[in-house]
Amino acid sequence: MLFQAIALALVALGIWFLAHNTQTNMAARGIPSGFDFLSTPAGFDIGQTVIDYNPSESYGKAIWVGVLNTLKVAVLGIILTTLLGVLLGVGRFSRNGLIRGLCYGYVELFRNVPVLLQLLMWYLFMVEVLPPSNESWNLWELFFLSKGGFSMPVPASGVGWNWLFWGLLAGLAAAVVWRQRMFKRFEETGQEGDMIWVPMALVVVLAMVGWLVGGMPTQWDLPEQLVFMVDGGYSATPEFLTVLIGLVTYTAAFVAEVVRSGIQSVSHGQTEAASALGLTPRQTMKLVVLPQALRVIIPPLTNQYLNLTKNSSLAVAVGYPDVVSVANTAINQSGRAVECIAIIMLVYLSTSLSTSVFMNWYNARKAIKER
Repeated sequence: MLFQAIALALVALGIWFLAHNTQTNMAARGIPSGFDFLSTPAGFDIGQTVIDYNPSESYGKAIWVGVLNTLKVAVLGIILTTLLGVLLGVGRFSRNGLIRGLCYGYVELFRNVPVLLQLLMWYLFMVEVLPPSNESWNLWELFFLSKGGFSMPVPASGVGWNWLFWGLLAGLAAAVVWRQRMFKRFEETGQEGDMIWVPMALVVVLAMVGWLVGGMPTQWDLPEQLVFMVDGGYSATPEFLTVLIGLVTYTAAFVAEVVRSGIQSVSHGQTEAASALGLTPRQTMKLVVLPQALRVIIPPLTNQYLNLTKNSSLAVAVGYPDVVSVANTAINQSGRAVECIAIIMLVYLSTSLSTSVFMNWYNARKAIKER
């Protein structure tokens, strides 16, 4: 305890010295310091926002918009990366040679090309290959893709759709509880319950209940091809699509290798025993291999999630207004470089630690416990 206290005191002393030295030198050169600028008007616009924002609002609001844009890419990227990476990793063990070869080729291609180069490649595809906004590719006149981005239908704003949303969340919660109960029963009795259809039914039924409670709304905000652009619906900018697709395709290659190595770590005798018991290949993968492979997969998978979140800072290369891009603009206008860089560091530190805490909890929950 004594040595830990001494180490902590030395770290605190070092931080104080650096902060005091920086503030003294900035004051001597007439450079303003402090975080009071966060309450002053920003005076610049942000191309894509999750919440309402206008240039007359404060720097603090502008940076918060950048943080939300970063989280939007990170959360969607982690979900899509997990799905694609698991499919590729399991596909490496397919009995179909074509599928196995395609998965291997994907992994070797995307993980060996720098992510920044991939982002630039996808951005060039968005702005050079896709048609102009007045000649968008469309599917059923509902989904539009062009140099102006991707547009799709969304429910019209209203209270009724909010009830559907809450019903959907309640259905997801009920599905999770059901799966946990079935898994616990399987561990105690060996009887396998329905882990797919009943959870899906719970989600659909509770979502329908919310829709009925909300007055059965049917209004949709549909995109429409106009003379010069596509208007209406939900629109994703080319910059957002570039960052999301680039990070997902790049990180999924590493996740696929993590999944492959985790599956290979399970002894071949386990699969042979499962086959001897009459389990199908799907049951063997779901009930025998993956539960044991998770203890090997989750720790390096956490690293890939952290890498994806931190790599989102490269969005500045294609003009996506993430927290780094917004903070850079704030630095150019306010001159508060130290403060803005400190905010960027705090954002990425907090998101990384939050991801680590959640994944460590999940790892402890899924760890194989001996009886």
